[in-house]
Amino acid sequence: MAAVDSVLIVGAGHAAGEMAIALRMNGYAGAITLVGEEAHAPYQRPPLSKAFLAGEMPRERLHVKSLATYQNANIEFIPGVRVTSIDRIARTVTLADSRTLGYGKLVLATGGRPRQLSLPDPRINRAPNLHYLRTIDHAEGMRDQFRAGNKLVIIGGGYIGLEVAAVARKKAIDVTLIEALPRVLQRVTAPEVSAFYTQVHEAAGVRIRVNTALTGFEFDAAGSVTAVLAGDGVVIPADVVIVGIGLIPNTELAAEAGLLIDDGIAVDEYGQTSDPDILAIGDCTSHESVYAGRRLRLESVPSALEQARSAAALLVGVRKPYHAVPWFWSDQYDLKLQMVGLNRGYDTAVLRGAPANRNFLAFYLKDGVLLAVDSVSRPQEFMVAKKLVAERLRVDPARLADESRPLKELLPPAPPAS
Repeated sequence: MAAVDSVLIVGAGHAAGEMAIALRMNGYAGAITLVGEEAHAPYQRPPLSKAFLAGEMPRERLHVKSLATYQNANIEFIPGVRVTSIDRIARTVTLADSRTLGYGKLVLATGGRPRQLSLPDPRINRAPNLHYLRTIDHAEGMRDQFRAGNKLVIIGGGYIGLEVAAVARKKAIDVTLIEALPRVLQRVTAPEVSAFYTQVHEAAGVRIRVNTALTGFEFDAAGSVTAVLAGDGVVIPADVVIVGIGLIPNTELAAEAGLLIDDGIAVDEYGQTSDPDILAIGDCTSHESVYAGRRLRLESVPSALEQARSAAALLVGVRKPYHAVPWFWSDQYDLKLQMVGLNRGYDTAVLRGAPANRNFLAFYLKDGVLLAVDSVSRPQEFMVAKKLVAERLRVDPARLADESRPLKELLPPAPPAS
């Protein structure tokens, strides 16, 4: 690859920050510019629904690197402005303030945005006590309303909803969670894991209502939500409402520029889009997965960072394809849920350990092949599980359940030293 004179990164999230620093660490000497719609330097999003929301982490600790680190690395950071269009022929982008920036290579790290409620009432998204959670500003807007005794209603029983519920109960907030599906975490876990987390939250005082459709809200004269209306006729009083019903990838900028979109900005194993001068990384992308045998769009911090490193390497002429097995985590109360692989299509679920002991593993198999593993507070075995999933191991389910035999015995022997 010919030398690149400048790299412009659109988006200033975790993956974008990683990309900029990785370029410098790989010896890239050209100009690097980060353009972010938010006022904040690149930061971690997972703590927003956990330690930061709880008030246990200051804003400074969210940042991936200090502003001084970017300055010392000669990385220009332009905050608080949106990129509105891309001119692929001129190799420029236009900003919302009418400025134009050129690029040698463009990297799209535009992330995603919370899925909005589809109810037609225009008061919903104007209500000062109804929140979505994706940014520092979202979390800070919620924290003032996280007061003991307040009534919180959470819409959505996925990771975000359950993590927020755990934080709220620690603050003695009254919590009701409603989920339209028959169980929490239904899209990502087996019934046994869903049942475990339901029991944990109910024991902590969370009221969970599944198979419950949201039909509307009641408002006071000032426009604040006072109650959530459910499809079964139940009226749930609310001082605060938090909505966590999924993420929509920000692909509009890429689509308007004519890039290929396939459930995200379509990229190859190096982050390359359909335009040789444009790459894309993170939650806004979809890629062909060797592990899954199909195109995937992942909402995973580890995956986004690996994509960023692969893309950075490509821009200095080094091919390091991104082929990692996806993994995720969620912290709720004193429990750490770690998940590796994707369990779609599994026909057998096997538990290792007892949920009653608050630490166990769930293995997902299809035709005897290990697809994915959930680990609840068993970090050492999870490290082994990651390797087993990567091997696409065929294994007897009874062997996985047998705690008298270490999991590491299932790993293939290491190749002989050369």
